[in-house]
Amino acid sequence: MNAYQEFSIIGSRPVRPDGLDKVTGRARYGADLNMQGQIYGHIVRSPHAHAIIESIDTSQALAMEGVLAVMTGADLPEPGDSVLGGGEGAIALKDLSPMVMSQGKVLFHAQAVAAVAATSPELAAQAAALVAVSYQVLPVVTNMGDALSADAPILHEDRFPDGFPEEPTNLAAHISLEVGEPDAAFERADVVIEQTYSVPMCHQGYIEPHACVARVDAAGQVDLWCSTQGHFVVAQFTAALTGIDVGKVKVTASEIGGGFGGKTTVYLEPLAVVLAQKSGRPVKMIMDRGDVFRVTGPAPGAQTRVKLGATQDGQLVAADVECVMDSGAYSGNPASFPAFMATACYKLTDARSTGRAVYTNKPKIHAYRAPSVPQVTLGFELAMTELAAELGMDPLAFRLKNAVEEGDVNMMGAPYNRIGLRECLEVASAHAHYKAPVADGEGRGVAAGYWINAGLQSSATLNVLSDGHLSILTGSPDIGGSRASMALMAAEVLGIPFEHIHPQIAATDAVGHCDVTGGSRTTLATGQAVIQAAEQCVAEMCRRAAAEWEVEAGVVTWSQGAAHYGEQSLTFEALARRAGTMGGPLTFSSSLTASSAAPSFGVHICDAKVDKETGRTTITRYTTIQDAGKAIHPAYVEGQMQGGAAQGIGWALNEEYLYDENGVLQNPGFLDYRIPVASDLPFIDTVIVEVPNPLHPFGVKGVGEVPIVPPMPAVAEAVYQSAGVRLREMPLNPPKIVAALQEQYQG
Repeated sequence: MNAYQEFSIIGSRPVRPDGLDKVTGRARYGADLNMQGQIYGHIVRSPHAHAIIESIDTSQALAMEGVLAVMTGADLPEPGDSVLGGGEGAIALKDLSPMVMSQGKVLFHAQAVAAVAATSPELAAQAAALVAVSYQVLPVVTNMGDALSADAPILHEDRFPDGFPEEPTNLAAHISLEVGEPDAAFERADVVIEQTYSVPMCHQGYIEPHACVARVDAAGQVDLWCSTQGHFVVAQFTAALTGIDVGKVKVTASEIGGGFGGKTTVYLEPLAVVLAQKSGRPVKMIMDRGDVFRVTGPAPGAQTRVKLGATQDGQLVAADVECVMDSGAYSGNPASFPAFMATACYKLTDARSTGRAVYTNKPKIHAYRAPSVPQVTLGFELAMTELAAELGMDPLAFRLKNAVEEGDVNMMGAPYNRIGLRECLEVASAHAHYKAPVADGEGRGVAAGYWINAGLQSSATLNVLSDGHLSILTGSPDIGGSRASMALMAAEVLGIPFEHIHPQIAATDAVGHCDVTGGSRTTLATGQAVIQAAEQCVAEMCRRAAAEWEVEAGVVTWSQGAAHYGEQSLTFEALARRAGTMGGPLTFSSSLTASSAAPSFGVHICDAKVDKETGRTTITRYTTIQDAGKAIHPAYVEGQMQGGAAQGIGWALNEEYLYDENGVLQNPGFLDYRIPVASDLPFIDTVIVEVPNPLHPFGVKGVGEVPIVPPMPAVAEAVYQSAGVRLREMPLNPPKIVAALQEQYQG
């Protein structure tokens, strides 16, 4: 099989296998499991954003009838320097452990400092209120600029990032990449622009809060049920934080009501396990909505300075990008991604790209669709649009002239394989939306976006059932339609009906290791494991058919769900029914580290109208165009494109975390933190561009990350064209727009 073949099943739109359970309410999410004899955990959280814990007195809580266990950070092992997890969920244990529960110092408001378990949720909350904690309150810093000032309070006295070893600092990370001689290249430019753009922290917007149930039996075996994007990571993290062997931790992933990168780590799970150990009872914990906002990892805020130079004919000659990102209280990985990906869409032989991360008294950041790339792309793409205007060029024509193609080299020195940016730009240029005149009072913006896509580790097991049906076991939680994709790819290889395939997300003790569902890796990597296992199945069935016909296996072919030799054939169903007499059960497994990832590109077109009296922005038309490689299930691909665009529009217009001077979040809920709803948006038109990935047997590229990358600069330009005022600080909310219009009028 190859990426450019004609497919019979791939590319169709069958009903999703999980759809019926979800619409009928049978699907079980994180809070839906109850274990016999369970009790309930409640967390004691710090009222301060920066403080030293002087003492914790749990005696009154323990004395309450019905309270069965109390824990503090002292119940967790001393964290080491080892790095756990992979991809966007990778984290050092010394950052993970205090993020879950403080071990002496509080670094953000509402950080966990203790937890209790009692026979009812109400009793657990009452007991938690009786835990007495004495604090030495320290100065708070929530602004990145203030955090880097000489007199800023230092969050980590023992941290010395690479390149800055002399003394402790709030600089969490620093990386700089350079190709050619950018400073000299700017001298050759006819037009140079330099601007700074900023975007705030924002929430991933998943609807289901974090929840788990943990049981520890007499032999120390842990049984854990939770809402997660990666239950193997949950097992690894929980084992490391509790000192339990990972082989004794079984994790079952529930259905997940949204994650978008925010459920690639642990918050409650290790605490529930410790409380279960102490009490001898199963422990259930559910995070309320306010705490989801206060303590879980948001997407980092960022400030990006972009300097671009071009010749008068529109040739980019130099770029210098610096992106400073808010890491929150502990180290994440927000510096390297913007450094690497800032210039990824364009040919540049002379460029510099710098990423920096800064500690502040806020929750540690976590991934959000294309982690850290929308922030830096806001700056780069708006700068591209502003530079095109200076040159008097059409913004898409300017991008087409400079678009990367196969063979071009990125900032890491790696050449691109077959990519589809040029095709997306050409489709956008010819699209009816772009060719249509801009309505009176409206504005139009365009932007491109990129995501590297990931491979990482995946496993799959296929079990052929006696009636000719097939079960697929993987360890990749389904957050975007991967069960349907797995079934489609298996059906394509085997030639059997999609409806005969039953994909399942297995517990950690039932299938080989899978890294987190994130980075747009699952359909590519776990799908490749499914393909390999299905190919093993085909080979074995051909071998068994050959033995039946007493011929060499190599002369038997497989097509349309059957083995063939001359006029003879045996169907998949027939071979399945006779498995017991033809060699035994048919079970096949594949495990791999996928090295077949290929980048994806997208182009968005946005029309918007600004009410100049109120500052309200209405998105009137929106089109997203994306190279999806081969679209395995086009309806899911379209849904990913629309969902990412909606989230990016929300970030552009409304969404932001608002902290007071004490580091307390002022809008911890969806009433005050405004995400777009259906009535806020027009229908989002989608165009799938298929440029197959030559490294994957079915041409798969990831699709889930790119859609959130272009919206902010596209919306920002549309707002500028409509309102006539240029704003480079997101979100573009009504007060900001009105203030800018008033300033323009007064000036």
